[in-house]
Amino acid sequence: MSVTIVVGSQWGDEGKGKIVDLISKDADIVARYQGGANAGHTIVINSKQYVLHLIPSGILHPNCICVIGNGVVIDPIALKSEIKMLEENGIDVHNRLFISHKAHLIMPYHKLLDQVREKDAKSYAIGTTGRGIGPAYFDKATRVGIRIVDLLDRKGFEQKLRNNLEEKYNILHKIYGFESFNIDELMEEYLSFDAEIDDLITDTTLYLNNAIQQGKKIIAEGAQGALLDIDHGTYPFVTSSNPTSGGACTGLGIPPTSISNVIGIVKAYTTRVGNGPFPTELNDETGERLRQIGAEFGATTGRPRRCGWLDLVALRYSVMVNGIKDIALTKLDVLDDFDEINVCTSYTYEGRTLKSFPVDIHTLENLKCEYTILKGWKTSLKGVRHWTELPAEVLQYFELIEKFTGAEIKIVSLSPDRADTLIKL
Repeated sequence: MSVTIVVGSQWGDEGKGKIVDLISKDADIVARYQGGANAGHTIVINSKQYVLHLIPSGILHPNCICVIGNGVVIDPIALKSEIKMLEENGIDVHNRLFISHKAHLIMPYHKLLDQVREKDAKSYAIGTTGRGIGPAYFDKATRVGIRIVDLLDRKGFEQKLRNNLEEKYNILHKIYGFESFNIDELMEEYLSFDAEIDDLITDTTLYLNNAIQQGKKIIAEGAQGALLDIDHGTYPFVTSSNPTSGGACTGLGIPPTSISNVIGIVKAYTTRVGNGPFPTELNDETGERLRQIGAEFGATTGRPRRCGWLDLVALRYSVMVNGIKDIALTKLDVLDDFDEINVCTSYTYEGRTLKSFPVDIHTLENLKCEYTILKGWKTSLKGVRHWTELPAEVLQYFELIEKFTGAEIKIVSLSPDRADTLIKL
């Protein structure tokens, strides 16, 4: 067994990029297994910031091979832009990145459908990024999606594209008044993209399984967070794929028997982007304080994130669903100046204590959080380099999290920079 899965344990934006970058220095391969360019993984090295949307975070380590798996939906414009950004910063991509030939492509009509449907959704708007992720997965599920491998057959690609454009035209023109796309321009755009990335395309399922047999060290990187999982998240306010650990097997084509560990990335408080229930949300001065200190604005959209206290009921559910053994706790330094730190340790609904994380939206939106109040450490954690240097109040915070969830905190991030990280051996 040689695969470690890294999952976001909350509603995304937990700092997965930094942690994957950190642990991939000793990895042979980092593979992204789901999502699209709606995810933004931010990595800071020596005060220089890199924002990755599709390419795995291990790309910043020269000896690490990166894979974009079949479970990812790929926006050619976003991918080309990302490759260009990395190469302009002296990072070799074309010899170190492999892309699944089974990965589905995001088309311009996916983005347009995403935007108009979201605008028209009224009270049930999800709060998507409008980048076509949902419609691309919709086409995949209804078996009309276009995969990278389809670009090899010009006639077949053209026929699929014509069929899709005809169907989308009926929606976009008749309902929204949009004029149709130019099929010839679309054909040339995507065939040109195929030529540009031809050397990157391979059978990544075969590549990864051969690597497993060879005992290579592999990290499977998810996007978004477990509570946005289309099956196990706060449906319908979720993403269109499976960020949970189970998604790694289907999104990469690797067997469950190859998984050796699951690391859950946990923010020391909780944030959420977009709409949907958020039990510990703080619509007050404290919430705004968390947002400003933590710079809680989306890496992809710049949207301000909703902020609240750490929710251990939701986290315990995530630990269970993902099989998380180890926790990487991020942005702990954001809590440095708080006199008291609240942690949600139970839910009550209509006068009764809930025994588990509820799955229905009505309950989630109307429950009450019960908090355990801890004394803050009231000191800067900047410059702390060893676990033993952490204040007693921090260790008490850790103890509460570990006892409640059953997972152990092994990594602690004290700033966005790669160097400001503690690792418990």
